[in-house]
Amino acid sequence: MTGRTRSAAAGAAAAGVWALQEPLDQRVFRCDYSDVAILGKALTGGQRWRPAGLVLHVANGVAFGLFYHEVRARWPTAPRRLALGLALGEHVALYPLTHLVDRLHPRRGTRGIPPLLRNRRAFAQATWRHALFGVVLGRLA
Repeated sequence: MTGRTRSAAAGAAAAGVWALQEPLDQRVFRCDYSDVAILGKALTGGQRWRPAGLVLHVANGVAFGLFYHEVRARWPTAPRRLALGLALGEHVALYPLTHLVDRLHPRRGTRGIPPLLRNRRAFAQATWRHALFGVVLGRLA
């Protein structure tokens, strides 16, 4: 397996771990926030939102794994530290875009899509999820 393929597969696996543990962190953080729901319910309002969201989430993981591979080739940092740093950096950089989810998502307010921008529990949840993703990516890539 090439380094690029391994990183893509690691990103997919890390996204899968994230998605599988979402029900647990929803209970721990007492917040009904789901990235899989945000993605899937953006595509469909029917029963198929979960598989659609999972496919999109894993595809995003693959893309992030490929991004990680390219940065890793150019940046002299410990690979696991780099994966965690990139994942947390993405979280901090992109979380303000939840404002768009709060205002424009076609199914905002439904299960899995609470108001996010000023939701401290959701922010903490997203921090945990990105850290988990980074650790798994760094371990597998």
